[in-house]
Amino acid sequence: MDLYYLTAFFFIYGVLGWCVEVAYAAVKTGQFVNRGFLNGPICPIYGVGVVSVIYCLSEVRGNLIMLYLASVVLVTVIEGLTGFVMDRLFHHKWWDYSNQPLNIGGYVCLIFSLIWGVFCVFIMKVFQPMVNGLVVHIPFGIGLVILVVCSVGMIADLYVTAAAILKLNKKLESMEKIAVELRELSDKMGENIYENVKDGLEKEEKLRSKVENVKEAGREFREEYYTERKEELYGEMLARKDELRGLYEKLLKEKGAVGERLIKAFPGMESRKYRDALRELKENLGVRRK
Repeated sequence: MDLYYLTAFFFIYGVLGWCVEVAYAAVKTGQFVNRGFLNGPICPIYGVGVVSVIYCLSEVRGNLIMLYLASVVLVTVIEGLTGFVMDRLFHHKWWDYSNQPLNIGGYVCLIFSLIWGVFCVFIMKVFQPMVNGLVVHIPFGIGLVILVVCSVGMIADLYVTAAAILKLNKKLESMEKIAVELRELSDKMGENIYENVKDGLEKEEKLRSKVENVKEAGREFREEYYTERKEELYGEMLARKDELRGLYEKLLKEKGAVGERLIKAFPGMESRKYRDALRELKENLGVRRK
């Protein structure tokens, strides 16, 4: 029965947390944004956080100061650990407090931890008794069916989301590789142009000193410098550059509903491996860091 109640609380607070995030985003952006990590209307980290507070801190519920301090520590650990694990699993920092004072790795910061502590005290003292009364009045059989359906749906949602993130990472990896090759190709073309022009000017100067007729000097210079092979190589590099640009534009405009939703849901997302590609993808989607 304890597992039954804790699971029920997890879904209730996960959904309420999602509602809070959506409302917060609506106030800031003036539009609806699905702010959850999953596609469904639930933020699991809220469910885990509140259930952990309910389960671990019930013994200090009567001591307001202890409840607050313990809540701050507990939710900070949960938020930091969740952010760190998700970063290592998917190579993205989903939220970033780096611009906030007293942050740790951008995963947590003191200001928000103190705010979470206030919410936890409110939940334990005021809101949780009402939620507990609601769950108790739901017939066990009906409640169990609801929880099983929700659990199956969340697991399926998690699979779809994880697959979409892996696909997004492959897309970003391809964009990054193309960008690197484009930079290398541009550098090579630039170096070749510089070397060829430098070499050509030196040759032309030698020819000018040998040949009195300037036109004849120019003709001999072109015959010696602009060889057919050099033109062919330069043309190949230009063709490859155009091909790479086309591939990059195609990847940039390629649609991926879940991946695009996640980028919009987490405007502060940063990629450890594909930072430049993710930044350009954000710009293409019109996403600005909030």
